Amino acid sequence: MAKVIIVCGKICCGKSTYAGRLRAERRAVLLSIDEIMLAMFGQYVGDKHDEYVERTEKYLFDKSVEIVGSGIDVVLDWGLWTKEEREYAKEFYRTRNIECELHYIDISDEIWEERRNKRNEAVLAGEADAYYIDDNLAAKFGAIFEPPTEKEIDVWISVR
Repeated sequence: MAKVIIVCGKICCGKSTYAGRLRAERRAVLLSIDEIMLAMFGQYVGDKHDEYVERTEKYLFDKSVEIVGSGIDVVLDWGLWTKEEREYAKEFYRTRNIECELHYIDISDEIWEERRNKRNEAVLAGEADAYYIDDNLAAKFGAIFEPPTEKEIDVWISVR
């Protein structure tokens, strides 16, 4: 039976790379809010960003149910940074009798900083279709992120 895999971790921790590997290994469909947002609006959406993210997330949750119903695994590549968001996702799938796993990427601060710098260099060079994460944005998202508890995690990936 098909299932949904949620890839959780702070910004620039390697979620998209890991999600892409899962997609290939499982022949799954990868659903990414960033991919849609960047394709539709580019780097700068302005004050509509949060509204567009919320609408895109709702669409992808609904689309994931359709895909799983076709017998295909789904990998969700967006952070689900808060406990509330993760609880919502798990309940959303539970009420639809869809198996759901949470894969958490736990990254050291040093490696996280290296990955963020490497990603930003690639974005500036036009080699990556991703968001540029400056220090202010990193601090903002860092303050929002709530690491999942051991009870929430099905697969723990430690990057040290």
